[in-house]
Amino acid sequence: MRIIGGRLKGLRLNPPTNLPVRPTTDMAKEALFNILNNQIEFEGLNVLDLFCGTGNISLEFASRYASKVISVDRSIQCINYVRDMAIQHNLNEIKIYKADVFKYLDIDTDRYDLVFADPPYDLNRIPEIPKIVFEKNLLAPGGLLIVEHQSMQNLSQHPAFVEQRKYGHSSFSFFRAPTDSYA
Repeated sequence: MRIIGGRLKGLRLNPPTNLPVRPTTDMAKEALFNILNNQIEFEGLNVLDLFCGTGNISLEFASRYASKVISVDRSIQCINYVRDMAIQHNLNEIKIYKADVFKYLDIDTDRYDLVFADPPYDLNRIPEIPKIVFEKNLLAPGGLLIVEHQSMQNLSQHPAFVEQRKYGHSSFSFFRAPTDSYA
């Protein structure tokens, strides 16, 4: 696992082997950030990383000068690793919260330019994520929600669904908030 762009480009991430995670592969992450390069400006971005795990995605956004990255995971080992990496690399824009993601979403009132969710593939609540994000109005106008999930899962029923990109057994489903205000 490595950071593929920005000020920490090339940094190898070596999380402890006992973390309860399935990190986004370098190939899938590189493909995702190639897509995003053509759609968004990373500098100044306000990002929410749900089920952050190793912090791979949070660190990537911070490396690319996002102004705020909120990282949420329920595993204390993951939280400690992400916190240590943020401190070690002076990434003050990363704020880490140990919480159940669904409980966190219930109380979060911020608005984000981008929300990334990489839940455990066996989580039966994955289809609820877009529903909650849009009901809670967590995306800024034109904001993007990306959910990583198994390729055989279909999240296209949500009205804000834009596309699904498949990378082997993993897929990214993209959802876009309207560019005007919504309630």
